[in-house]
Amino acid sequence: MKTSPRLDRDRLAALPPLPRDEDGPIFDEPWQAQAFALAVRLSELGHFSWKTWARTLADELAAAAARGEPDDGSRYYHHWVAALERLVVERGLSGATALDERKEAWADAYRHTPHGQPVELRERAP
Repeated sequence: MKTSPRLDRDRLAALPPLPRDEDGPIFDEPWQAQAFALAVRLSELGHFSWKTWARTLADELAAAAARGEPDDGSRYYHHWVAALERLVVERGLSGATALDERKEAWADAYRHTPHGQPVELRERAP
């Protein structure tokens, strides 16, 4: 998958090194592209600057290095999501508890989905 042409080279250059080829970022899984697009969109909407985004992602990558995680790119988008969650909570777009509950709901849905079937999140009871 490739990024939208709207994402200019200057913004990409501001990021810590990310998996890419000559055309731009590359993604191994759809969720990686979705997380990428969400960060771009939230920045475009003014929830945080791209500079703030790049700094937050760099902080997450540095924390991973300090924990001794390998710097082979295999967990890059996991750190991307961690940075995104951090900013979403800091900016009041969601609470940490709500994020944790939603992640657990998806994990539970995954655990209860037969192999080969799409994972669907059931609506919460009111």
